[in-house]
Amino acid sequence: MPQEPSLKKRKTEEAMIEAGQPLPDHEFSVLGDSGMQPTTTDDIFKGKKVVLFAVPGAFTPTCSEKHLPGFIENADKLKEKGVDKVVCLAVNDAFVMSAWGKHQKAGDILMLADGDASFTKKLGLVKETAAFGGTRSERYAMIVEDKIVKKIFVDKKAFEVSSAEHVLGQL
Repeated sequence: MPQEPSLKKRKTEEAMIEAGQPLPDHEFSVLGDSGMQPTTTDDIFKGKKVVLFAVPGAFTPTCSEKHLPGFIENADKLKEKGVDKVVCLAVNDAFVMSAWGKHQKAGDILMLADGDASFTKKLGLVKETAAFGGTRSERYAMIVEDKIVKKIFVDKKAFEVSSAEHVLGQL
């Protein structure tokens, strides 16, 4: 009988992005007050200092109880350290990300959907969870300046280095 892949096992189509490399060009759909709006990596990151963090899935326990709330609670401290924007990404659709952001009272955090995981694949940060949830994102955070990754923090096992508190300490 074939063994189901571990939830922790990394399977990527491309090498993982590293500090010093530019983010790949990509177009996203964001659900706003006036409906679905296209936005690009240039729109989000060009000429700005951005903290991008990714979660395996919206409405999941660690993501909803610790990861996203940490960034909501520390948003002002991040801005004091020169961060222009905080972005939360998940391999979910724009409707789910919008609903999760409203439910969590995410405020100014951009809730970014990567519905087909194509951006996550370009970053080399895919996590395959098989029947549990399919293709997801690794749990990570990165500091990006003008589309260039300055620092990246990928959680290997437990939720640690991708936390808002850890990122704050790295700014």
